[in-house]
Amino acid sequence: MTSRSRLHYSFYIIISSFVILFFNSGARFAIGVIFKPVIAEFGWSRSAISMAFFLHMIVFALSLILVGRLYDRYGPKWIIIISTFFLSGGCFLISLIHSLWQFFICYGIIAAIGLGGTSATLISVITSKWFEKNRGFAVSLALSGNCLGQFALIPLFSIFILQYSWRALYFFLGLIMLILNITLALLVIRGDPEAIGLKPFGYENAKDIEKKKGQSSLTQNLQDLDLREAMRSYSFWLFLFTMFVCGSGDFLVTTHLVALATDYNISAVTAANMLGWYGLMSLGGILIAGPASDVVENKIPIALTFVIRFFLFFLVLKYQGLLSFYIFALAFGFTSLITSPLTPTLMGRLYGSSHIGFLTGFIITIHHLAGGFWAYLGGLIFDKTGSYRLIFILSLIMAFMAIFSSILIKEKRHHRRSVSDQKEIS
Repeated sequence: MTSRSRLHYSFYIIISSFVILFFNSGARFAIGVIFKPVIAEFGWSRSAISMAFFLHMIVFALSLILVGRLYDRYGPKWIIIISTFFLSGGCFLISLIHSLWQFFICYGIIAAIGLGGTSATLISVITSKWFEKNRGFAVSLALSGNCLGQFALIPLFSIFILQYSWRALYFFLGLIMLILNITLALLVIRGDPEAIGLKPFGYENAKDIEKKKGQSSLTQNLQDLDLREAMRSYSFWLFLFTMFVCGSGDFLVTTHLVALATDYNISAVTAANMLGWYGLMSLGGILIAGPASDVVENKIPIALTFVIRFFLFFLVLKYQGLLSFYIFALAFGFTSLITSPLTPTLMGRLYGSSHIGFLTGFIITIHHLAGGFWAYLGGLIFDKTGSYRLIFILSLIMAFMAIFSSILIKEKRHHRRSVSDQKEIS
């Protein structure tokens, strides 16, 4: 593997990570496609299924914290294997359910635990360890499996359901992930290059690099802020609110878009295509956001995200047709992952790198919990009013507020000595 004539092992890590996330995205976004078929079979309300999704997001968000701790201790192999058993087992059991409580357990708990251990969060950590050079680009390539998986699989899922059933879909999805994930975890995935006698791609003399950075890094780390200290600055709360709004919009749309479009006599296949294109457009957003933040402040692309969303919510409230829904899906998809690369970089700029993992993890957890809650609220409002109009009005207002909350973030290095001053300002 170290021979120049052969591909560096790090690229096998990227390919394996891409494949895992490709099918992980299918399991994650399939809920939007099965929404109405499940309602048609059981007669459940939209709020009931949305509540199961809310539970799913709670368990998923909490599992990320546990997965991070276990990864640090045991590495990725057994985490991926055990998580895959949960994820595939949840899919198998979903294909057999006959009651709402079974759906809550199988989808809301078992499958959610499995998704946490095969998610983009873990995969990005694995990939980053294998690259010293072009690390950000490598992580983006691995994470693109998420976007392309949604683009390719969701339309296929819709056709598969029409030909067979949503039960068969979950059974075969679980089977494919069981085979692929475990094979890749056992034969390819490695968490530490040094464990198999290799260096990360683009490795240069790390000791010399550290020597150059040594003193400045030490000084900087002494001033880095942890979560409690970051919470004393108003910028943290402004960004936390912004990410709450971001998550609420993301999962409201991915959960209810297909159901919303089919309410206006758009075919299920066409509506699933919209959700698929949503995923592909998210790839464009994530590839543009990182480089853009190097040219302008992080908060500028974040604020523009919510400017776009504000007009998109207004568009759907004003017009309900094939063209307006396609514009909505494509443009909203473009914004959906912009905050992903910007969250850790913004936290690093504001509070330093010593606690960036925990700060980012906390914010991502709030992001996902908000998404689950807003998706449930959307289903509840539909059941009460027979329309998604109110939840879209609320989302429009929230997007408007998020524009200003992101702009007001003070994007400069926060130090411990200035926290009390910032608290007074806030």
